[in-house]
Amino acid sequence: MTERTVRHDTFTIERTYPSSPAKVFAAWADPVAKRTWFVEGEGWEVERYEQDFRIGGRELSAFRFKDGPLISNESTYVDIVPERRIIVSYTMAIEGKIMSASLATAEFEPAGTGTRLILTEHDAHLDGIDRSGSRKSGCAGLLVQLGRYLENAKAA
Repeated sequence: MTERTVRHDTFTIERTYPSSPAKVFAAWADPVAKRTWFVEGEGWEVERYEQDFRIGGRELSAFRFKDGPLISNESTYVDIVPERRIIVSYTMAIEGKIMSASLATAEFEPAGTGTRLILTEHDAHLDGIDRSGSRKSGCAGLLVQLGRYLENAKAA
């Protein structure tokens, strides 16, 4: 029998983007936009991405890096306040084995002509399955991708 363990982690990441709260929020709410910065990237193969952006709606994705294991993310939108807040609960799995359960809050605050994004996450990492390191570094990388997406959208 596998040893059953849980490791908890909580973190907050803040970023400021030179785009309005409406535009930053839209990058999370629009399925085409979110897929671009959230699951796509060099070396990543996206096998599935669906988003039903409403309270109680779900977001489902399955992807792998190069020939690596299949990673899946199943989310439920708990709360949405347009241009202000998104709260989501989600599980992540590797090859079908749940490795973590999380509650994440994204807050969008005006910052001059831009947006201050505050991402706070509470994670329960299960049974030592996730050996990739900190979820915080992964989320920080996603917020870099979000910044690139916003820059490209502004230039278009």
